[in-house]
Amino acid sequence: MPGLDPDGIRRFLAERFPQALEWPLEIGPLVDDSVTIGLAVDDSHLRPGGTISGPVLMTLADTAMYFLLLAKLGPIALAVTTSLHIDFLRRPEPRPITAKAELLKLGRTLAVGRVTLALADDPRPVAHASVTYALPPEPPSPSR
Repeated sequence: MPGLDPDGIRRFLAERFPQALEWPLEIGPLVDDSVTIGLAVDDSHLRPGGTISGPVLMTLADTAMYFLLLAKLGPIALAVTTSLHIDFLRRPEPRPITAKAELLKLGRTLAVGRVTLALADDPRPVAHASVTYALPPEPPSPSR
C-alpha cells in the first residue's frame, strides 16, 4: 500500500481521526524514512512559567511518529502507540517547535522510531522520545 503525502495525511485524518487536526500542524514530506511536523505555539500550549508543557511535547512526539507511519505505510487507522519514552533535555521557550520522527525498525507487527523535538530556529533538541507503535494485522488475502 503506498504511503500518504502531507495532503493525503490531512484528508485521511479529516475522514477518520478529525481531532488529530485540532492543532495547526505543518506536515513535511517523507524524506529518508523521516517526517518533520511543526507547531506554531500559542498560549494554550504553555505551562505556568511560560514554557511549552510536557504533555504538548509528548503529543507532538506521538503525532509525528503516527504521521511518519501514514507517510510510509498509507492509511492505517488502527496503528496504536504501545510505548512512548521521553527525555526532557532543556526548557522549551514559547516559540514554534518541530518534531522529527525517524523510523528505526519496521516489522510486521511493530514500528519503532525516535523523535527529536527542537525549537524551529534552534537545532539543539529540547526533548527526545522513543516511540513504538503496534501495527494492525494485514487482512487475509482472498482465496481463489
